[in-house]
Amino acid sequence: MRAEKIRRLICRSRGTLSAVALILAGLLAVSSVSCAQTDEIQVYDAEIAPPGIFNLMVHSNFTPDGRRTPDFPDAIIANHSVNGAAEWAYGVAPWFEQGLYLPVYSLYSTNHGPKINGFKLRELFVQPHAHDHTFFYGVNFEFSVNANYWEDRRITSEIRPIVGVHLHPWDFIYNPIVDTDYTGGFGNLQYNPAGRIAYNLNDRWAVAVEEYDGFGPLRHFVRAGQQFHEIWAVMDHSSSRFLGLDVEAGIGFGLTPGSDKITLKLMLSRNLNAHRWRP
Repeated sequence: MRAEKIRRLICRSRGTLSAVALILAGLLAVSSVSCAQTDEIQVYDAEIAPPGIFNLMVHSNFTPDGRRTPDFPDAIIANHSVNGAAEWAYGVAPWFEQGLYLPVYSLYSTNHGPKINGFKLRELFVQPHAHDHTFFYGVNFEFSVNANYWEDRRITSEIRPIVGVHLHPWDFIYNPIVDTDYTGGFGNLQYNPAGRIAYNLNDRWAVAVEEYDGFGPLRHFVRAGQQFHEIWAVMDHSSSRFLGLDVEAGIGFGLTPGSDKITLKLMLSRNLNAHRWRP
């Protein structure tokens, strides 16, 4: 799910910029601790669906060796859980993509079994045609409605700035993410950044190293042993031949006691022909 989009909006529309500023101000005004589960493991790169095109991405994550105690009373236990989401996206404009995660789900967990965990709305603002620029940027806003075993708050949100550079064949991307559950003040925003360094072997294949972190509230990071830090080895493949699917797969290793030791991810995405809905 930023700085990227905000700069784009400055060039495009004062009215739209004002709307984004209001959203950002509202999210920062009231915020608190957030204990996120694993439904989406991804670094955003400011790429969006073309205008008038739908995209479907299916996220699937399995934790064969993870945290064995719930993050809060009755929460889904990460160890052995299989979680995911169907992410529907529509390209509204070259700089704006509307997204919907429906459903967010657990196919299996040791203490809850299969469950529907809620849904999320996503508003992604980016620099148009980010892939063609050396420096790119954006900002994503997510608004989540959660089951009480998925998050300890019913309503949570995420602000995900995107900044990066394409130094072909290398990509360097950083998402300085903050999360909120709309309680407390600015200092209670949770800082959960993600980063990616990728090497593009060609126009179809890439390999990458990713890192996902959870430091705790901005006002006072939790102790190092309680923080969440994972390092990932990732492979990406873009194809128009096999069902037109783009594939991202990876394995992550926890670096601290507060992390899951081993997690696997698989993301399958495909643009859907939506010319009949083109504005």
